[in-house]
Parts: sequence; structure tokens; C-alpha cells
Amino acid sequence: MEKDFLESLVYLHTKDLYSWAFYKTSQAEIAEDLVQETFLAATEKLSSFKEQSSPKTWLFSILNHKIIDFYRKRMNQTQRLDDKDLSAYFNESMDWKPSKKPQAWNENEKNLLDNIEFQQILKKCLDFLPERWNTCVKLKYLSEKNGEDICQEIGISTTNFWQIIHRAKLKLRDCIETNWLKI
Repeated sequence: MEKDFLESLVYLHTKDLYSWAFYKTSQAEIAEDLVQETFLAATEKLSSFKEQSSPKTWLFSILNHKIIDFYRKRMNQTQRLDDKDLSAYFNESMDWKPSKKPQAWNENEKNLLDNIEFQQILKKCLDFLPERWNTCVKLKYLSEKNGEDICQEIGISTTNFWQIIHRAKLKLRDCIETNWLKI
């Protein structure tokens, strides 16, 4: 009986779970692994499923915890944040270097995120960020989590989080201006 129930869960919900995991991670292999881990956890916890929610809701709850664990593990990898990252943008007086000063973007691009070419460049620029920065940006802007929740989930201080976001935005803007605006 349990085997049939699990098979039906896999058949009915794999596609939706994968879509969500891919949306949250932007990486097909990781999304596949997270979905597989979700079904393994569901198999282990099947006896504790009390049917107070739908099986789909239960699976998504497991998947969301797997996604959080995935980002938490990545965040625990050692990374250095040093001042050389800022020295690429600012001089010793902390004024913008002329070549790095933000440019005005084309105001005609109202729906920039709907532009496929821009999406591809944005994804490449996000992937270019150090892992910790990438994770913070995705959690804040794609998952729309607030700073306090992100800090708690990944175990960093608020100051560190905002420093990461600031530096990541500098790098993203530079990358986009180099690869998008120069097209």
C-alpha cells in the first residue's frame, strides 16, 4: 500500500517539485538532487504523515527545508570578503573610479526582466558572483525573503549580510554594464 502511495506521489508531483527547486536554485542537477532527496525523506517520514495537509503541500514543505539546507551548507563554505573587491570600484577617498561609475541605463527598457537576452546575461552575472554572494542575492531578490530571515537561515550577522548585498550589487551592475549595455 505504501509503495503504491509513494509511486503515485512521484508520478503526480515530480514535475512541480522540480520546477520549484529549479526556480530556487537555477541549476538543473541540483534541482534534480533536491527532488530526489525530498522523496527519500518522504519515504522515511511516511508513517508520520497525518494527512492534515495535502500530500503535495507536505512534499513542498520537505522540499523547502531541503532547499534551505542546501543554501545553508553552501554558506558554511569559507569565503573571504576583502577590501580589494571595493578597490576595483573606489579610490582611496572612496570616490567612484571614473571607469566604474554607474552608467545611466536605457529608460526605454521598462520590462527588462522580460527580455530573454537580459535574463541570460543576468544569470551569467549571478553565476559569476562568489557562492555566498550569489546565495544572498537569490534569497533576497528572487525568493523575496527579508534580511533577518536570511541571516537566521544561513547563520551570518546582519552587518555581514548587508555588506555582501552591497558588494554583490556592485559586481552585478559592473557585469551587466560590461555585458549588456555594450551589446
